Amino acid sequence: MIQKLLVANRGEIAVRVIRAAREMGIRTVAVYSEADSQAMHTVMADEAYFLGGSAPAESYLDGSKIIEIARRVCADAIHPGYGFLSERADFSEACSEAGIIFVGPSAASMRRLGAKSDAKALANEQNVPIVPGCFKVGATDLELKVAASEIGYPVMLKASAGGGGRGMRVVRSSDDFESELSTASDEALKSFGDGAMMVEKLVERPRHVEVQVLADTHGNVACLYERECSLQRRHQKLVEEAPSPYLMRHLSMWGEMADCARRLVQASGYVGAGTVEFMVDEAEGKFYFLEVNTRLQVEHPVTESITGLDLVQWQLKIASGLPVDIDPQFIQGDRNGIKGHSIEARIVAEDPASGFIPSIGKIIAWAEPKAPGVRVDTGFGPNAEVTRFYDSLIAKVIVHAETRLAAIEKLKGALLDFHILGVKTNIGYLMDVLDHPDFRLGNIDTDFLHREFGNWGVGDAMPELGLIASRALSQSSQAVPNQILTGIWDEKDSFRNTI
Repeated sequence: MIQKLLVANRGEIAVRVIRAAREMGIRTVAVYSEADSQAMHTVMADEAYFLGGSAPAESYLDGSKIIEIARRVCADAIHPGYGFLSERADFSEACSEAGIIFVGPSAASMRRLGAKSDAKALANEQNVPIVPGCFKVGATDLELKVAASEIGYPVMLKASAGGGGRGMRVVRSSDDFESELSTASDEALKSFGDGAMMVEKLVERPRHVEVQVLADTHGNVACLYERECSLQRRHQKLVEEAPSPYLMRHLSMWGEMADCARRLVQASGYVGAGTVEFMVDEAEGKFYFLEVNTRLQVEHPVTESITGLDLVQWQLKIASGLPVDIDPQFIQGDRNGIKGHSIEARIVAEDPASGFIPSIGKIIAWAEPKAPGVRVDTGFGPNAEVTRFYDSLIAKVIVHAETRLAAIEKLKGALLDFHILGVKTNIGYLMDVLDHPDFRLGNIDTDFLHREFGNWGVGDAMPELGLIASRALSQSSQAVPNQILTGIWDEKDSFRNTI
């Protein structure tokens, strides 16, 4: 078993991995940037070492420095979390060359699945349905435009490398193709260091459904059901749930989808936790393979909630060479193994009143919801600093209940009890989304938030405590902080429970 683990990440995922390792008796090593010298993950780990400047390129993206620290402190393994180096095949390879376990897939399988074009080619070999398109490696601009004409507009341009909505553009006519291609390619180059593009048929109002897999070195592949991730704003997931409300109404699709995921994983020799993503065309009753995320997903807690498994601990066990020894229902994808319903909401430090621009600053106070069936994953708390250098995600609220509607109500209650002072967040926005009748019915798609909440405003009521912090703090320059904060908690607005 791994004895000492270096966590090559920050924020909530670093804290999540450290806690999982600690429960297994594994010592943990944190690395941190200048901006994160007092961050939660830095102080939680058994050891912590300085990486470099606040910019990711000077710290969390410096693979050679991370490996150097791991060797110096005799760490057996490196867990990359998600983002940063988690899907870099060269980093996985460098870890192996240094004699350090990379908690994730091999460089070979990562290369085969990490690039969308290569993954599509493998899916085609395995008779996994893919959206019609041009996925040729190194396709020229002219080849892409010809393919778009043959497919028929509208089409979707996508970066061959990376994800997260970067390098994606919808093109509805040939007149716009060149300009949109240039914009998408430039964005992909800046985000992933690779401007290669592909083009595919645009499916209107698709649903985003993904299958969580665990694969070990003994040939076992578990399909741990699906997650619905259709609620996206600007191609960024915002609310995720398991199981999918669509598949719960169309159970016959699950068997084929799980089989496709399993075939892809086995064909690539994949080992570890991974996610096979699909797009569902609800109008046609079909699904298409999108890509494989060769890492742990942000939304993995909802799968943990409906299975009772700790996916991070299973990553560590698999990396140590152990077989996936779990309930046979999980291995087979038997839906009788699903336990209730789980929903996750991402809390981001953004200003909804100003076009959702990032909100940075010091967190003056922090009060998390605490109730049965409510979980908060975060790397922040009182006095933490939200900086401009990293992603604006500051917490995830995950709830679990017997039914979907019960989970929605539990999540609403948890958000009402989540108070953050000092930065603005999207909590008020999330509350309105959860109340939308179509969301409650499960009638959603990837364009839902843009269509239904494109003109959303904060309204007259102050939806978050962070918005009143400055006013409360200015009421008395001589009041001690605790007195000030007590006054803030007593403020009456529509965002708190009132008697």
